[in-house]
Amino acid sequence: MATIQMKELLEAGVHFGHQTRRWNPKMRPFIFGKRNGIHIVDLQKTLHYFDEAAEFIRDLSANGHNVLFVGTKRQAQDAIREEAVRCGMFY
Repeated sequence: MATIQMKELLEAGVHFGHQTRRWNPKMRPFIFGKRNGIHIVDLQKTLHYFDEAAEFIRDLSANGHNVLFVGTKRQAQDAIREEAVRCGMFY
């Protein structure tokens, strides 16, 4: 499985969160700071938890379990379908 690098997350804009007035206080540990009214997500923590999630999914798949791919944005619809089909999983 490919690993994700900090540079890739930055280039993809993963660090841009929601507007500071529309946030969930439970996200406080994952917010690095604020800039121009937008929360900046802590990418160090993002990488850590991404790696944990990837390992969990890898273990599920290796043990014959199914994974359901879900997306809530139209822009991601095709990518989600393609990756689910590529993995032989559901979407």
